[in-house]
Amino acid sequence: MADDTLLQAALAVRANAHAPYSGFAVGAALRDEQGRVHVGCNVENAAYPQGLCAEAAALGALVAAGGRRVTAVAVVADSSPTVTPCGGCRQKLREFAAEAVPVLCANLAGETLATTMGALLPHSFGPEHLR
Repeated sequence: MADDTLLQAALAVRANAHAPYSGFAVGAALRDEQGRVHVGCNVENAAYPQGLCAEAAALGALVAAGGRRVTAVAVVADSSPTVTPCGGCRQKLREFAAEAVPVLCANLAGETLATTMGALLPHSFGPEHLR
């Protein structure tokens, strides 16, 4: 599954989250096809629902850096049980991640959930459907 480096990157970027309304800070880290790590944190906005999820922010960083495929995902939040990407972010991730891509969700207590994109979004609609 996603390695410790990816998990540590998600944990570190979580500290930069802008979550003054919910108090629920999330960090995400993605590995691309070149092995580079891209991070993102959630950015809330007073005009709900105009905020940005951590996973979406990390995808933006990946694409801006020229990445086109996600090969591993890590998400960290202070939640028990561990938090998984929301439905919208599952679909956003699926645009760049195949069903077999590992997803590691963790919390600050050290609990983890290791899963895959296919398990999070079964029978998903992806780019290959439009080819």
